[in-house]
Amino acid sequence: MPNPLYRNDRPATYPDSWYADSTPIPPERPGLHGHQRADVCIVGAGFCGLTAALHLAQAGVSVIVLDAHRVGWGASGRNGGQVGSGFNKDMRWLHTRVGEGPAKALWRMTEEAKQLLRDLADAHAPDAPFKPGVAHGAYSVAEAAALHDEAEHLSRIHGYDAIEPLGAQPFQRVVKSPRYRGGVIDRGAGHIHPLRYALGLARGAEKAGAVIHERTEVLHVEDGSPVEVRTGSGRVTADHVLLAGNGYLPNLNRRVAARTMPLNSFIAATEPLGDRATQVLAEDIACADSKFVVNYFRLSEDKRLLFGGRENYSIAFPRSIEPQLRKRMETMFPQLAGVGITHVWGGTLGITMTRLPLVTRAGGGILSAGGFSGHGVALAGLGGKLMAEAVQGQAGRFDIFADLPVPPFPGGTALRAPLLTLAMTWYALRDRLGL
Repeated sequence: MPNPLYRNDRPATYPDSWYADSTPIPPERPGLHGHQRADVCIVGAGFCGLTAALHLAQAGVSVIVLDAHRVGWGASGRNGGQVGSGFNKDMRWLHTRVGEGPAKALWRMTEEAKQLLRDLADAHAPDAPFKPGVAHGAYSVAEAAALHDEAEHLSRIHGYDAIEPLGAQPFQRVVKSPRYRGGVIDRGAGHIHPLRYALGLARGAEKAGAVIHERTEVLHVEDGSPVEVRTGSGRVTADHVLLAGNGYLPNLNRRVAARTMPLNSFIAATEPLGDRATQVLAEDIACADSKFVVNYFRLSEDKRLLFGGRENYSIAFPRSIEPQLRKRMETMFPQLAGVGITHVWGGTLGITMTRLPLVTRAGGGILSAGGFSGHGVALAGLGGKLMAEAVQGQAGRFDIFADLPVPPFPGGTALRAPLLTLAMTWYALRDRLGL
């Protein structure tokens, strides 16, 4: 498989996104040269790796973070900015698979993930404030009923009462697409500016004592005591290595690669809509829907519509991203026909077979967290915190996540891409046919 680190982007260059255009970009940090020693070496400077680095450095642990490009260059700085509740899997299913006690513990930790993000944004990224509210739209009365049923389950079993079930007309008064037949609004979820948040985490980690090297691709991780991390220009020996590259992580570890699959997603930013913004969303909330090939969107601070969707099953981006995104956006919002689009960009996330995170011991001194499957804005930070706890000898919560059912993809790394392509093409067809 081609390396997703370089297939679609220029080295150490942020994509032409609205996020990058609306954010002061700091100077590039020096790369790694020669041999360095640390207690912990972290591969990947996104939400997961930076949150781990911040917690470890604050505890007095020596930390080196290596990234092949820049801080927040990958999915952490490109995503839709949606801070979702729970997992990309409903809690009823999880109760059935893992039992009521573990399911309740997992839900509590996903709630902690959202609060962790809010606290870290307040402390380190005040220019990326959390804004509450995520709507989930349904394309049929049956899908709306399923969303309402899940909201009832969360209220009854977990005491989570932040979700407002809505029928077709009330939902369309907030999310003004004629396609939706109802849905829910989760007032406990929300959205942020992801790139500003990632850069703020990096500042916080460095202030606490962590060292970050950019433009430093990790080529090999040799498990042992200590673990050795090799790059093109140097190496790090450390007691522990944390793999936090998610969908951009090359095949550095077979266990992780067999269970995590890179998948591309794309976003378009319209021109500022001004007063027309209220013709799309009546509130400053984010929205996603019930399609398997999900649409997700929200308004930016300058009233652009940031509209995303994922329907690309190879590592390579399409030659032109805009036409398909425009078609999807104008189908959802006919009132935006012909609107100007100023930015389009893509990124690569990590998914798993069950859409549950892969938090695992990948070797004697190697931990990994990834495969957040579209819920990484909140869960990646929690994954980083859990790895930091485990490194410090408090692995109980890490082990609860490690017990999540995340099997290998059929066929291993050789066949996972073609088999996933077949499966997702089928689900995309079901979406189009309304099945």
